[in-house]
Amino acid sequence: MSRVLLTGATGLVGSHLLGLLIADARVSEIILPTRRALPPMDKVVNRVAEDLTEVLRSLDTAIEVVFCCLGTTRKQAGSKEAFIHVDSTLVVDSALAGQRLGAQHLLVVSAHGANAHSPFFYNRVKGEMENALRDQNWPRLTLLRPSLLLGDRPQQRGAESLLAPLFKMLPGNWRAVEARDVARVMLREAFTPSASGTRIIESAELHLP
Repeated sequence: MSRVLLTGATGLVGSHLLGLLIADARVSEIILPTRRALPPMDKVVNRVAEDLTEVLRSLDTAIEVVFCCLGTTRKQAGSKEAFIHVDSTLVVDSALAGQRLGAQHLLVVSAHGANAHSPFFYNRVKGEMENALRDQNWPRLTLLRPSLLLGDRPQQRGAESLLAPLFKMLPGNWRAVEARDVARVMLREAFTPSASGTRIIESAELHLP
């Protein structure tokens, strides 16, 4: 039985993953830091504060696995700085909290095209985030790089809604992927024995039957 930490549980991938973790008999407890209180759920310990970094630093329960599904867009965040805070700073903070609490495996939703040297801001931030996690020397680090995510969001992202039909027809790693499939792959990877080191799962590998 494993105790896990999940950040980004209210997002598209994170909400699917939370449901899977609650239903999985291998998971004994889910530590869930959020900025707003969530309804009571089986196995969930919801730690709430406006500053997510503050919550992460206050955690004191040993865990085995960290799942990070944090992510936003520059438009939703409101500025470049706010986007970096969510998609890089808070991801790194989640990982640091997990290491401090004894976790041996970190799984993170990144993005197709993540590259610290990319001329595109979004991809560059994702790449810099990935590099920062590599520098932490995790026993196991799993980076998932989905293309455009499909699924029902509480707040629709206009550009993504317009692009979804196109991305559904694209080949390989460009093809849009269901958020629930990303969550299923995260759960599978967390409980599948594997060699130590970093594993990158590209978008084409995230499509499940």
